[in-house]
Amino acid sequence: MEDALLHGCGHRFRPVMMTASVAMLALVPMLFSGAAPDPRLLRPLAAVVIAGLVTSTALALLVLPVLYRWFEEKEVEA
Repeated sequence: MEDALLHGCGHRFRPVMMTASVAMLALVPMLFSGAAPDPRLLRPLAAVVIAGLVTSTALALLVLPVLYRWFEEKEVEA
């Protein structure tokens, strides 16, 4: 089980990080832009979306495998 978790996490690390980092980088201009029609609306939106991407990436790559290993059914010895 541990080998499968380590292999799966290592295999999925690059695609998850690339997807999240591209989405976050696309929102950075919105976060620092002052030329938008109403930047008071767009800045908090960009900040919340970036924070959500960081949180979901951390949960998917770090917390979820740990929880899966923690709650996996233990083998019953007969």
